[in-house]
Amino acid sequence: MNSTGFVWHEKYMWHETGNALGVLPVSGDFQPWVHFENAETKRRLKNLMDAYGFTQKLKSIDPSPATVEQICSVHTSEYVAQIKALSADKGGNAGESAPFGPGSYEIALLAAGGVISAGDAILEGEVKNAYALVRPCGHHAEADRGRGFCIFSNVAIAAKELLKRDDINRIAVVDWDVHHGNGTESAFYDDPTVLTISLHEDSLYPYNTGMIQDTGEGEGDGFNINVPLPPGSGGGAYRSTFESIVIPALDLFKPDMILVANGLDASTWDPLGHMMLLSHHYRSMTQLLVEAAEAHCDGRLLIVHEGGYSAGYVPFCGIAIMEALSGEDSGVVDPFAKHESIWQDLQDNQSAAIQAAAQIGLFKLANQLDKKV
Repeated sequence: MNSTGFVWHEKYMWHETGNALGVLPVSGDFQPWVHFENAETKRRLKNLMDAYGFTQKLKSIDPSPATVEQICSVHTSEYVAQIKALSADKGGNAGESAPFGPGSYEIALLAAGGVISAGDAILEGEVKNAYALVRPCGHHAEADRGRGFCIFSNVAIAAKELLKRDDINRIAVVDWDVHHGNGTESAFYDDPTVLTISLHEDSLYPYNTGMIQDTGEGEGDGFNINVPLPPGSGGGAYRSTFESIVIPALDLFKPDMILVANGLDASTWDPLGHMMLLSHHYRSMTQLLVEAAEAHCDGRLLIVHEGGYSAGYVPFCGIAIMEALSGEDSGVVDPFAKHESIWQDLQDNQSAAIQAAAQIGLFKLANQLDKKV
């Protein structure tokens, strides 16, 4: 049996985002260009997998659409109805920088449902872990609006559904997208059953979110950790964040399942970020989470594709993650890996930012868990 599941559907590629101005008219003032969030990055990843015979090494999981009830566990019914109506007409904007065309409502249901299907496959023992290559992405979507190319909050919706299971009482969400995972954070900000950890470029997007002081509220205070990293951070900074914050937090929280909001826009080639990760850094982070999942939750690990806008480089990062997840060798050699430099090493300003995040986030989590003992 293949131990790693894989979610994919051709219709994910049919979600239309238009040009780079979204639903705004170009008005002839300058030449439009293709929207940053388009099908090419994810399609090229799937094509690379197919070309090297790697797809068949994973167990295919057929996605089923999420129900409106499942979507409304995170989003308001008014917002869902709005997306449905716009999708049935000419499309529109889900809120802030989240354009979509006709039919995207059904595709977004299939994306959220695909993540749920992957989670069910893991819990039913069909696979040990899984990768969901879905679209549209989700981690910026809030209860009553879409943001940052996201329509429905795929990871949060799946987490809500998984928590209904008798054998799942705690879920940890690790978000390494270069942009702050505001949507997932807001869905669980007062919920102590979900630990949310976001590693992101400081002050990038969404603006004025993702600060280290934002640790949750009410019963959820202490269960949200933000790690805003300085622009230019590379493998050294991310490794230090995992060693100093992510793994210790997982060790304290002891989740029954780990979900990853897997944005590949922290790579050195991405046009919408200023970080320096290479494919083997994503492989290393995944391996650390595989080990953490083995230690705490019988290997239950679900990685959900989010952002990533370098069509040339996303495929190498994605396949490196799946290699670490599955233990299988794809045979793909990253031609860009040789460009690692001394700037990939941990820098003083990066170390200071990580330690500041640890002193607030990790300390508060430990204190809150001690109170519950």
